[in-house]
Amino acid sequence: MIIFSVSHKGGTGRSVTSTNLAYRAALRGYNTCYLDFDFGSPTIGTIFDVENTIDGVIGNGLHDFLGGRSADVQRVSVWAESKVSGSGQPPGAGSLTLLPGSRGGGEFSVDKATVDRCTELFVKLDEEFDLILVDLSAGRSFAVELALQCTARPALRMVPARWLVFHRWTRQHVRAAHDLVYGERGLLNSAVSTGHDDAVMRTLIRFVRTAYIDPHSPSTDHLSPTQQNWLFEMDRDLEALSARLKLGRSVRLGSVSLDAVLQWREQLITDRDVKTLGIAHEETVRAYEDLAQAVTDPAVWESI
Repeated sequence: MIIFSVSHKGGTGRSVTSTNLAYRAALRGYNTCYLDFDFGSPTIGTIFDVENTIDGVIGNGLHDFLGGRSADVQRVSVWAESKVSGSGQPPGAGSLTLLPGSRGGGEFSVDKATVDRCTELFVKLDEEFDLILVDLSAGRSFAVELALQCTARPALRMVPARWLVFHRWTRQHVRAAHDLVYGERGLLNSAVSTGHDDAVMRTLIRFVRTAYIDPHSPSTDHLSPTQQNWLFEMDRDLEALSARLKLGRSVRLGSVSLDAVLQWREQLITDRDVKTLGIAHEETVRAYEDLAQAVTDPAVWESI
């Protein structure tokens, strides 16, 4: 299975949510690999806390491979090299492998040779891993175009795919997410132009809300009655807007609550962060676990 993570804007929590989703899927026993397709800013190593990949790698990163300058892509075992993982791969967990971007990379034109190399890479990884998560650049990028062209190829048509569209819970971000998917140059029209079926593509897209403040959460108890009423009103307005713009409950895969740890330091949230250190919220871990189950369980995915 290949999961593509995309957002219209930066700062949506796309990467930190995607890395935590991959981390939770690996803990569930899935052999998981993570591809940093944010070619202009390959910083996923920071979230995984792998020192030598913080700004991408030199010589054999994804940008080098796709550009034909390297015969293969560097692979990094997160369990072995991350400071977060502690004593290594936990019992019962699957592998967790990072394919980092190239330091000093950048966006590039998508030609047939690039699509060929990327398709071959996806096919090879699908044979090795249960779950492939591809973190794409924000907006309508070359990375998105490359992903669409590859998955339209016959070699990948039988590989299950998922598209997760991330947005913050604000009017601006809800409208931007709608435009990214349903706009004139959005995902659906771009997919059709590369050979995808519109009806099928619609079944592959779900939305994820990030930095969501639940008005029913105990974390809002400190607010005054006036502030709480305003929060309820804003939440209702956003729900109505999402429904009108086709981002509502029928296509919403999940929500990740606002967590101070993630505001100050994008990182993997471990059980130790919640139960021992007390710096993160239990509901944040639960949200990531729910997302990992929803994207890997066809019954859950199709019910949304």
